[in-house]
Amino acid sequence: LISNCCISCLDKFAENLSIKTVVVMDKASFHTSKKIQAKINEWNQKNLQIFWLPSYFPQLNLIEILWRFMKYEWVEIDAYSSWHNLVNYVEKIIREFGKEYKINFA
Repeated sequence: LISNCCISCLDKFAENLSIKTVVVMDKASFHTSKKIQAKINEWNQKNLQIFWLPSYFPQLNLIEILWRFMKYEWVEIDAYSSWHNLVNYVEKIIREFGKEYKINFA
């Protein structure tokens, strides 16, 4: 199901590409499924190339870095009291990311 959604999104994205474009994905099972593999040549012909991050390198996956900051530094403990609270905290952080919430790599 998730592979089908991913394929649908990438098909739509590839429709109007005029220059070579690279999509970077982790190696989640739905990103490397047989269905995804079967589409690689078609996407390459449409200027869409898939690049998979190496396994076990979360430091290269920016969303993993963001999630680590959210989980361990920004989300307060009461966010975990309910699904509703957790969603509200996550949405607030995403809305205010770059203003109130910043990651300093220095």
